[in-house]
Amino acid sequence: MNLPSQILISDLLRHRVRCDQGLDHGIGFIPWMFPPVHRILGWVSKPSIFQLTRDVWRLDQLRGIGDQEVYVKGKPSTTDQLTVDRIPTLFQAELFGNNGNKLGKIADFSFEPKTGTILHYLISRTDPRIPGTSRWRLSLDLINDQQPGMVETNLLTLDELPLSKASLRQDLLKKSRKIREQINDLSDTASNRLEGWLEDPPWESEQPRKDYDSNYDPLENWNDNITKNNNKTIDSYDSENYDHQGNLIDSDDHDPWI
Repeated sequence: MNLPSQILISDLLRHRVRCDQGLDHGIGFIPWMFPPVHRILGWVSKPSIFQLTRDVWRLDQLRGIGDQEVYVKGKPSTTDQLTVDRIPTLFQAELFGNNGNKLGKIADFSFEPKTGTILHYLISRTDPRIPGTSRWRLSLDLINDQQPGMVETNLLTLDELPLSKASLRQDLLKKSRKIREQINDLSDTASNRLEGWLEDPPWESEQPRKDYDSNYDPLENWNDNITKNNNKTIDSYDSENYDHQGNLIDSDDHDPWI
């Protein structure tokens, strides 16, 4: 069974260990590391909750990873929990920023199974045991100092790190931030267009109207003959009578009803 080029320690620890003799050695629970050079040497499994012994496996004993089990070759080294607690490790170590504030915790890391070289660490802001929590990728060159249980960096916030795995809440915040940015862009575009429309109205390109002359008198060139003719016409209509059929009635005739 071929091993992948990169393995997460969380994938290795959540599987039960089965040796080439077919024996079940329990689930792994802690890596065996050498922090000064960021290298993993092996891991530790717990055969039974009723036993005080712990099985320590070297990384070169790993032969394959299945769905629920990891397969090893050879026998483990047996130790106790007190000795395991003294093994130096950066797993579950606290991550501190430039101003001394706590940024998160090392919840996982990726490594090469052939050499044990750790490629990068994965940081969790909340309890890493909570399923679906986000993971930020911390490269080795960002680490200033490390001690058992503590890692120091020059970071101010975890947002300076690339997001390796986003939780549902982080996805929602990211989408909400993107929607707000799109709305702000649309608002800025609309505002710019409105300002340009107000500064250069479309009617300015048309031919300007003639200014109204306040000294112009519309009655100055009035034709009096038009008024006289109109009055004459009105008088002529008033002086003549018409019957109900529209026929002109002679003014000299007497009233036909008398």
